Order: sequence, then structure tokens, then C-alpha cells
Amino acid sequence: MLNDPDAPTGAQRRENLEPTERIRPIPLAAAAVTLAMVLFGVGYLLSSESLGSAALGDRRTVADLTGAPAGGAQATDGKALYAAHCAACHQPGGTGLPGVFPPLDGSEWVNGDPRVVSNILLHGVTGDIEVKGATYRGAMPSFGKLADAELAAIASWVRGQWSNKAAPIDAATFERERKAASRTTPFAGGAELKALAAQSR
Repeated sequence: MLNDPDAPTGAQRRENLEPTERIRPIPLAAAAVTLAMVLFGVGYLLSSESLGSAALGDRRTVADLTGAPAGGAQATDGKALYAAHCAACHQPGGTGLPGVFPPLDGSEWVNGDPRVVSNILLHGVTGDIEVKGATYRGAMPSFGKLADAELAAIASWVRGQWSNKAAPIDAATFERERKAASRTTPFAGGAELKALAAQSR
């Protein structure tokens, strides 16, 4: 026994055993709760009507969801177009941002010559422009990519909102100005717009 080569030495007897990881099963309570939830979900799905009845919804028609007005005519929503293309700069209330984006509410440009309004939307403006006695230096992009009916809807909606009381602008005005213009760059501030307004008189 004393000469047994496999017998542990004194140093080996003092060492701890190698750590091992025991398999720890999921606690019985957690397994029971999980199983109960799964069974409830399956039972609920099997006992309910398949995807529900359309009559239980909010009763909107396809025309309501697509925005098509009753009667089949396709109207262009100036308010929605303003929200999508203009409100980020000019703000939802048309107040603009001081020194950066001019207000549209009460603007002499908005309430002015329809030809000038249509050219602003078709070609954009860069440089200094005075609105309600304050000068704004910035850049407004061209929205010429929009259809004439969409531009007319935006302009007409803005001209009738807030304190603005100007007449609507029809799509024919935008079509006429688009065809007549040879401009490929934005207007250089208020001076060029005033010159355009003078030509309209």
C-alpha cells in the first residue's frame, strides 16, 4: 500500500476537486406557468372567430382608407400635402422659425399674386426675402416634382388658412407657369420675386 503508485500524495489530498456544473432543471412552478399560458393561448385562438368579423371593426370602407371621396372623384388634400412637404420648415401652424424659415400665416407673398406663389412653389427661392417686416436668409427648394393639382391644393389650402384670406389657385395656373418658365434655378430672393410681380401688373 505504501508503494502504490496510484495512491494520492499528500499534496493531491489537499487540493479541491475540479468544479463541475450540475444540470439544473427549470423550476416546477415556472414550467407550470409557461404550460398554462401556452394552453390558454391555444384555447383562445381555437375558440375565437378566425381573424374576426369585418363588421366588428370601425366600419370604414376601402374608399375611406384610401382617401377617395364619395362619388368617385379623386380630390387632392392640401392639408396632408402641406404636412408632408412644408410643415417641417414653415411649421404646422404656418408660423415659420424666426430668422430661418419665414411664416406663411399673414405673409404678403402667400396672400399676393397667384402667379408669384405658383413660381415660388415651382422653382424655389434662395437668398434674402422680407416677410412681415423681417428678413429671412435661407433656401426653399423647388416643388416642381409635384403635380400641378398637388401644388394648387397646397397653395389654396395655405392661402385660406390661419389669418390668410386669399383666393384659391387652380391647377391651370401652375400648368401655365410651368410651361411658360425657362427657369432652371431658384429665384434669388425677394428682389427677383418683386420683379416677377411687377411683370404681372
